[in-house]
Amino acid sequence: MTEEIRLEDIKGVGPKIAEKLRQVGYDDPMTIAVSSPKELAAIAEIGELQAAKIINAVREMLKIGFETADKVLERKEKSLQITTGSKALDELLGGGVPTQEITEAFGAYGSGKTQLGFQLAVNVQLPIEQGGLERNCLFIDSEGTFSPHRIASIAKAKGLEPEKVLKNIYYARAYNSDHQILLVERAKDIIKEHNIGLIIVDSITSHFRADYVGRGLLAERQQKLNKHLHTLQKLADAFNLAVYITNQVMARPDVLFGDPTAPVGGHILGHISYYRVYLRKSKKNLRIARLIDAPNLPEREVVFKITENGIEDV
Repeated sequence: MTEEIRLEDIKGVGPKIAEKLRQVGYDDPMTIAVSSPKELAAIAEIGELQAAKIINAVREMLKIGFETADKVLERKEKSLQITTGSKALDELLGGGVPTQEITEAFGAYGSGKTQLGFQLAVNVQLPIEQGGLERNCLFIDSEGTFSPHRIASIAKAKGLEPEKVLKNIYYARAYNSDHQILLVERAKDIIKEHNIGLIIVDSITSHFRADYVGRGLLAERQQKLNKHLHTLQKLADAFNLAVYITNQVMARPDVLFGDPTAPVGGHILGHISYYRVYLRKSKKNLRIARLIDAPNLPEREVVFKITENGIEDV
């Protein structure tokens, strides 16, 4: 939730409207600020004119406006990158997994999404000259795939002390979508206290798919997922940290030619992820990574391998 602004502090929002907004996940003023009057009117059961006044009041409180492009460039130049362990994969991402942004990897089971997360959890602790941030990791596990033994073996291969590396990874198991949302919302204090440079959510969509089944709940699911992702983006911006999320795939039976798999989450995930990487299996321990969406890089693919030591070049 945006600091120092409660829903009741907003002009035109009384206790009843505030409660309705909270029930559908609109408890963050920024979510209201980027809503349309028609959308807010339907959710809060108020007139569009009143909804428009509330939205304008929030925008004034948050001081949403323009800034010069040189300020944007100055902020972006503070961005750092975490190596993946593979030069080819780093090159695909323009140097590595960037801070201030969300990097999404999606693919079928066994494609290497979680393995890449383990590698990043180790690599973020490396010195800057070795492709790290000299910072720690926050790991949210929604599927029960976290393996401290695997992380220890990757750390050992990097010449690091496994016990020390594991102590620098702050882990939480998310048991449903609301718990996952809560963990991210409470991450701010941990980030400050423990010098976090990377947040991993593995996977971002698993609980949302399980908790919101059927088309009737699709709109609510997407609204909550959207808010969840924006909370992660705000943390990335506020603390100059990297966010790595994994995503599941679904089959598209209407696709007759080419790969019929597609990432879960719809346009909401596609719009907020800075880099979207499609991972798939190849022969033996080889994996293919295809960059399918990036604002500053071309769509292309590279090959890397997963060994006992972690992510490596072929």
